[in-house]
Amino acid sequence: MSELRAAALASKAWPFEEARKLVKRFEKKAPEKGYVLFETGYGPSGLPHIGTFGEVARTTMVRRAFEAISDIPTRLLCFSDDMDGLRKAPTNVPNREMLEEDLNLPLTRVRDPFGTHPSFGAHNNARLRAFLDDFGFDYEFASSTDYYREGRFDAALLQILERFDKVMEVMLPSLRAERQATYSPFLPVSPKTGHVLQVPTLERNVEKGTIVYEEPDGERVEIPVTGGACKLQWKPDWAMRWMALGVDYEMHGKDLIPSAALGLKICKAVGGPAPELYGYELFLDGEGQKISKSKGNGLSIEEWLAYASPESLSLFMFQKPKTAKRLHWDVIPKTVEEYHQHLRAYPDQELSGQVSNPAWHIHHGRPPADDMVVGFPLLLNLASVSGAEDREVLWGFIRRYAPEAAPETHPGLDAAVGRAVAYYHDKVKPSKVFREADARERAALADLAARLRGWEGEADAAELQNLVFEIGKGHGFEPLRDWFKALYEVLLGASQGPRFGGFVALYGVTETADLIDRALAGELLAAA
Repeated sequence: MSELRAAALASKAWPFEEARKLVKRFEKKAPEKGYVLFETGYGPSGLPHIGTFGEVARTTMVRRAFEAISDIPTRLLCFSDDMDGLRKAPTNVPNREMLEEDLNLPLTRVRDPFGTHPSFGAHNNARLRAFLDDFGFDYEFASSTDYYREGRFDAALLQILERFDKVMEVMLPSLRAERQATYSPFLPVSPKTGHVLQVPTLERNVEKGTIVYEEPDGERVEIPVTGGACKLQWKPDWAMRWMALGVDYEMHGKDLIPSAALGLKICKAVGGPAPELYGYELFLDGEGQKISKSKGNGLSIEEWLAYASPESLSLFMFQKPKTAKRLHWDVIPKTVEEYHQHLRAYPDQELSGQVSNPAWHIHHGRPPADDMVVGFPLLLNLASVSGAEDREVLWGFIRRYAPEAAPETHPGLDAAVGRAVAYYHDKVKPSKVFREADARERAALADLAARLRGWEGEADAAELQNLVFEIGKGHGFEPLRDWFKALYEVLLGASQGPRFGGFVALYGVTETADLIDRALAGELLAAA
């Protein structure tokens, strides 16, 4: 056994814990299809979003963890449910009236309101693929419409038809009484209108592979369940897909736990294989409320990437997927800094520590060297006190602090500088609130300014931090965090900030003394 495999098998990182479930699944017999199939689902009635990224990123983490401890090949299938009928026209598209006219048609027959693709489903599928490609995911795309029409689901659909009553026994208890009266797992695609119909199944013919239903105009129609003439309601459809494709692993949000449980029961009732499942928690907004696409109270992936790297977003997805987390502006700086902390720690860790480091899972075992000689929170505060309008202002300070750094040699730092300037202007500057110092704080700040003006030698961040500690203790701050809170609120207009010694070293010793003088003179409060 290789050293990496031994370390991975012992790791407590959640992707390895999930991967070990799959190893156990195949410890007696390898999959007959020759590979382990991971699947993610996508509903193309809307555009890809941050939840789409999270599901594919997390699934990929488990896939790579499995590959580190097993020699069985793997595939990742991103499956689009594009044969679903459009039940409601989204509000965030042009030509919405066109979609209103196409309600109940399969998404791959709904006209594209953007006018760029043969259908609305094709448009959103293209957006999904471009989205996943931009992030470099290794996946295969699958279209529900294609799979139904090409007969890839035919055998499984005939199994569902044969076990129709068993499937109904699973589904009916989960429905309201009025829905029970009309429910059928099969949704005929009307030969007359092309609509995906939610109508009762009146007759079944297992030998012929057909069902009989009634059109809205009263005509009784017999139609095959195969070849794309019917599709399944989405919960039976999910289970059917697991069985037809031999899906071995799939993730889902907490809101789909009841649906996943029904899917497992359907697999058992029909006699087909079921995958290993993993339910993750949902995101919360800044007030701790569940994020709703209709309310728009969340953070979009475009908004995250305006201020932080894709790798930092991957870290956010890696951290505690079973815990509901706030997805709001203020988590971005913290997550960016934590990502770089993990990168910096990686080279000095033993292999056992490396495979548990999020950087291993974000970069599939090959994390890059970190070039952030200045942390992201420091960049934000530097942008704040300097009023930086562009990245060159910050680079002026950085070159003095770290002469070896330059945009050409430190591209990661340069990208972070640009994002810090954008974050400061969009999210920090509008909410800065300065206050006056009280008597004790004024005395301590004046003392700090005087000591800084008398500073001799290099601007060492650790020694400057010790000086700040010493002054806080000398002026009776207990606990000391009240002293640092005063520094941030009086000098930076924020309730929290970076290690102050590091800030002084970067901004400049004399410049910090001047900043304190301006604060004590009331200039910062007046300017705000």
